Amino acid sequence: MITVVTTIASILAIAGAAWAAGRILRLPLCPICSGVAGTWLWMVVARHFGVAVDASMLSILLGGSVVGVAYQLEKRLAGARSPLLWKTLFIPAGFAAAYGLAVTNWALLAMALVVLLLLTAYFLWPRGSATTSSTAVQELESKMKNCC
Repeated sequence: MITVVTTIASILAIAGAAWAAGRILRLPLCPICSGVAGTWLWMVVARHFGVAVDASMLSILLGGSVVGVAYQLEKRLAGARSPLLWKTLFIPAGFAAAYGLAVTNWALLAMALVVLLLLTAYFLWPRGSATTSSTAVQELESKMKNCC
């Protein structure tokens, strides 16, 4: 029970600090995202220095961050990219990365991060070249040429 209380207190404290920093510095920070990420970050660092950290709580926080990142990046998908396919590929790869971090399996973490970067590059960059234009743009260009 102490683990849950400590984790919640940490999330709330970091979220409060992020909220205040966002208001003062006028930065678009999500306080809850900052609270969760900040909590799992200090847990990972504490674990690295030999402090006993509940792996299940760390895993829950990491999983929440994976889903949150997938949701935030989904808003920026290029063109007609499928949001369902995005989440279907990104979230399991993110969970693999989170697991690699939670159990300190650096090879798994590295491989999963490479997959995540490739997926992000593919889904967020637009298809085709910048010179291709839609038919509406072509029609407008044609009308402008014949204008004067």
